[in-house]
Amino acid sequence: MSQVTAFDPTGAKSTAQASIEDATTLPHSVEAEQQLLGAILTNNDVYDRVAAIISAKHFYDPVHARIFEIAAARIARNQLASPVTLKAFMEEDEGLKEIGGGAYLVKLASAAVSSFAVKDYAQMIYDLAVRRDLISLGRDISTKAAKIDVESEPRQQIVEAEQQLYNMAEQGQGQQGFVSFLRAVTDAVNVANAAYQREGQLSGISTGLTDLDKKLGGLHPSDLLILAGRPSMGKTSLVTNIAYNVAKAYRKGTRPDGTEGAVEGGVVGFYSLEMSAEQLAARILSEASEVPSEQIRRGDMTEEEFRRFVEAAKSLEACPLYIDDTPALPIAQLAARARRLKRTHGLDVLMVDYLQLVRGSGKSGESRVNEIAEISMGLKAIAKELDIPVIALSQLSRQVESREDKRPQLSDLRESGSIEQDADVVMFVFREEYYVEREKPSDDKLDEMAGWQERMERLHGKAEVIIGKQRHGPIGTVELSFEGRFTRFGNLVKPWQQGQVEQF
Repeated sequence: MSQVTAFDPTGAKSTAQASIEDATTLPHSVEAEQQLLGAILTNNDVYDRVAAIISAKHFYDPVHARIFEIAAARIARNQLASPVTLKAFMEEDEGLKEIGGGAYLVKLASAAVSSFAVKDYAQMIYDLAVRRDLISLGRDISTKAAKIDVESEPRQQIVEAEQQLYNMAEQGQGQQGFVSFLRAVTDAVNVANAAYQREGQLSGISTGLTDLDKKLGGLHPSDLLILAGRPSMGKTSLVTNIAYNVAKAYRKGTRPDGTEGAVEGGVVGFYSLEMSAEQLAARILSEASEVPSEQIRRGDMTEEEFRRFVEAAKSLEACPLYIDDTPALPIAQLAARARRLKRTHGLDVLMVDYLQLVRGSGKSGESRVNEIAEISMGLKAIAKELDIPVIALSQLSRQVESREDKRPQLSDLRESGSIEQDADVVMFVFREEYYVEREKPSDDKLDEMAGWQERMERLHGKAEVIIGKQRHGPIGTVELSFEGRFTRFGNLVKPWQQGQVEQF
C-alpha cells in the first residue's frame, strides 16, 4: 500500500508540511475507511445511512477519498457503484495504481463486514477528521501569531480562531434533512405542552411582565427583538427590568427534550455600551431594593434604605446576569464574546444597549446605513446561531418630535430598512406623561391648568409598549406601570382588578 498522507482537497502539499506531518502522525484509521468503503461497494443503499455524517474531505487516505467521491457521485445519479464500475473511472489514478489498481477495489468489497456497523465506522472517521482539523487549526494559529503583520492584529486573530473553533463544534448539528409529518406534529405538541405547563401559558422565556408576555408568548429562541424609543422614554430601564426578571427566575433542570438547562428564567448576557457595569448594577439594585437611583448615586440613604440596598445586593449575587460594558464593540467581537459566554456559563437571552453604538467591520468607504444593516444582520445571525432571543435597543429619529401625535411608528426607526427587515419583533416604548409634563401652562391660566392637571393624573405612572411588528403574533399596544424613582416597569393594575388587589 502507498504511503498514507493527510487528505488535501487542493492536492498541493509542501515538502516542509509533509515532513512535519511525518514527524507527528496525525490521528487516522485506514482500517475503518476500508471497511466503510467495502460496505458501500457491496451494498449501495448503505451510502444513504452515512452521507449525513461524512464526505470525501473526512478521509485520511486521499485514494480512499477519491473512491468515496466517485461512488457518491454515481449513487446520487442512481447508478451502480461497484469495484467494476469504479475501476473504469480510476484506471489512470496514480495513487490507486501504487496499491494494486482495480484489484484493491475488489479487495475492499470482499473484506467488508456486515453493513450494520457502517454508522459506527462513519462516526469514527468523522471524529478522527475533526481531530486532524484541530491540529491543523492549532498550527495555523501558531503560524499567524509568529508572523508579525500590521494587517493582522492579535485581537482579530483571537476572534477568527474562536469563530473557526465554534464552526467546527457546530458542524453536523444542522444536517437533519426531511422529517416525517408525525415527527413534526409531535414536536409541535411538545412545544404546546411546554406552553400549557408553564405559568402564564408561555412557550418562550417570560419577561416578568404579564401583559407583554401575553402579546409575545414570551421570548423565543432565534428571534431578534428591537426595542426602540426616544430619549427619556425608558428603553434601558425596560430592558434592564426584563434582564433582571429573567435572571431572577432562573432555575436549572432537565428540559422536555432530555437536555440540561434553564427550565425557568435563564442566563442573561447584557452588552451595556452606553452605561458602565456599575451604573447598570445600581439601576437593578434600585428596582430590587426600592431605593431611588439618585439617592443610591449620592449615598443619601436612611439606615433602613441602606439595609434594604445591601440585602438586595446579597440576594442578587447568585443571579446569572453577565454584563459587558466595553464601549464601541465591533459586531464580530460581540458575537465571539456571546459564543464564549454560552460555552462557559450558558446563555439563554442576550441584551444589547444599544444597536447604534455597536461598530461594523469598519470597511473603508462604507456608509452608515450599510454599517447598521451589517450590525442588524449580525445580531439576527447571533440569535439563530446560538438559538437564543436577542433584544437590541435602537434610537428613533427626531421626526417623532415634530408630529402632534408623538407615538412612534416603524418609519421612525433610524436607518429603518434593514432593522425592520431583520427583526422578528419591533417594539416602541412610549410615555405620554413625559410630553404632557412639558406642556404645563402658566399658573395664571386656571382653566388650562385644571385640564393639564387632570390629564397628568390620568397619565401618571403609565407607559405603553407599542408592538409595531411581530412575525409570529399580533401587533398592538401593551400598557405597563412605570415608577420613575426606581426606574421600574411593572404590570399595570386594571380598574376591574382594584378590588382583587386590595384583598391580597
